[in-house]
Amino acid sequence: MRPKARLAEGQGLTLLERWFHLSEQGTTVRTEVLAGVTTFLTMAYIIFVQPAVLSTAGMDFGAVLVATCLASAGATLLMAFWANYPIAVAPAMGHNFFFVYTVVLGMRVPWTIALGAVALAGIVFILTAGIGLRERLITAIPASLKHAIAAGIGLLIATIGLQWAGLVVASPGTLVTLGEVTSPPVLLSLFGLAVMAVLFARGVRGAVLWGILVTTAIGLLFGLVRYHGLISRPPSLAPTLFRLDVLGALRPQMLEAIFVFFFLALFDSVGTLVGVAGQAGLLRNGVLPRAREALLADAVGTVGGAVLGTSTVTAYIESATGVAAGGRTGLANLVTAALFLLSLFFYPMVRMIGGGYHTPQGATLYPVIAPALILVGALMMKEAARIPWEEMTEAIPAFLTMITMPLSLSVTDGIAFGFIAYALVKLAAGRGREVHWFLYLFAVLFALRYALGR
Repeated sequence: MRPKARLAEGQGLTLLERWFHLSEQGTTVRTEVLAGVTTFLTMAYIIFVQPAVLSTAGMDFGAVLVATCLASAGATLLMAFWANYPIAVAPAMGHNFFFVYTVVLGMRVPWTIALGAVALAGIVFILTAGIGLRERLITAIPASLKHAIAAGIGLLIATIGLQWAGLVVASPGTLVTLGEVTSPPVLLSLFGLAVMAVLFARGVRGAVLWGILVTTAIGLLFGLVRYHGLISRPPSLAPTLFRLDVLGALRPQMLEAIFVFFFLALFDSVGTLVGVAGQAGLLRNGVLPRAREALLADAVGTVGGAVLGTSTVTAYIESATGVAAGGRTGLANLVTAALFLLSLFFYPMVRMIGGGYHTPQGATLYPVIAPALILVGALMMKEAARIPWEEMTEAIPAFLTMITMPLSLSVTDGIAFGFIAYALVKLAAGRGREVHWFLYLFAVLFALRYALGR
């Protein structure tokens, strides 16, 4: 190696050391690069899922892809430089379905206003950093409801996955029934689910991504997936860039949606940061250093994502796989962010995977994406095990929270039923003092919402 090359390499390593404190964290550049790649592989499914989900709300598929990659890369870099954590950030599963099915389709709100609500929730997240509101909210919501909300969102995601697979179809007499299991798209979905489950059970990193790719290959062989190519110039961002309607989101009827966006982002961010940081050994006496910077990266990423044209971004629990591979610093995030940017040039492949299959009956199924939703929903159900089911004043509200979300296709209604039931059951049991005043307040507001006709 030439002297100048050695000097340049040495300067580069010194710069990385100064930025990310590799020696202090007991890691190396090679380990961090491996961790960044590992994290990307486990969360890359969002590149395919996000455009498929948001396009059902009328948003441009290609623009959502670009917004997703740019927002993920940007927020992941913020996490790297502000907090120096190997925790990647991207549009959150669950939040995207709330955005589409509850706000846009359920409330019949244009997606531009829904993006405005996402941005406002992010701004509230930023502005409340110094007044302790976020900490008070975390304390006010009982643990049983927090776990139930996460599990309920998992059930909602899995329900939509079952519908997209064609495994569950509408039935006038029984609301829903089993679909035509032997039809080609359903069989492809079942195959994809089996592949993902086996890979995941065997501890294969990126099991969801590999399952999607294998399912796509089989779909191509049998004509269930149309070939669009692999690489091209990124599509235009213009259809979604700066299309958010913040003024429209300031209408009184949107306050509920803004609160839920903020509420979900808060608990997802805090839970993921504490969980992944704990696995990485980054907690100090149970406290997460630079927690404010990490939460700020999420919040700024959410506002930026709304401006670009995607739903709430948050820290990804899949970052735990990168930590397991040795990642300890933000250098791993640089690698993950670079791979998100590289993904912009694979639009034809994303379109091929996320595109729907049109059945002869006129329905649109997503046999390649559906298995990923079902598996993600299954993984989120582990939260239900942490609910104290033997304690009825905790179990009943938790159950109502969980079951209402998939049956109403609404995260908001699940939270509302949980809050109202928790307040009533605790009062009836003579244990009303165990309930925080904040929960009583929102229980009353939710009850008034139903009494006044939503």
